[in-house]
Amino acid sequence: MTQNPDWLDKINWSNDGLVPVIAQHAETGKVLMFAWMNRDALKLSATSGYVVYWSRSRQKLWHKGEESGHRQKIIDILFDCDEDVILLKIQQEGGIACHTGRESCFYRHLKNLQWVPFEPVLKDPNLIYKKNE
Repeated sequence: MTQNPDWLDKINWSNDGLVPVIAQHAETGKVLMFAWMNRDALKLSATSGYVVYWSRSRQKLWHKGEESGHRQKIIDILFDCDEDVILLKIQQEGGIACHTGRESCFYRHLKNLQWVPFEPVLKDPNLIYKKNE
């Protein structure tokens, strides 16, 4: 059986070949993060079962958890009615999706016109990411 790449052609990719991606906890429904994928990242994610994003800052594929160990196992891949946004239902390994050491990248809310954190740091990022010195 050969795999059909036509499913990738259904996506309305941006002019720079990207699609926005929302990662949502499969069990709780909590939004954990937002990122981007290019065609290769989405294909790798779908075939491996683990999330691969496109890093715009580094201009390369980013296997989520490659440095931290906090990989995202894919439960389901959905896309919206306009076919230009991907929703990933995932299991977050280690319970931390954010590089700040929090469960979610959406850890601040607007209160009295100030961004106030409401989620605790679960693990010090300096212990997660080993910097080469």
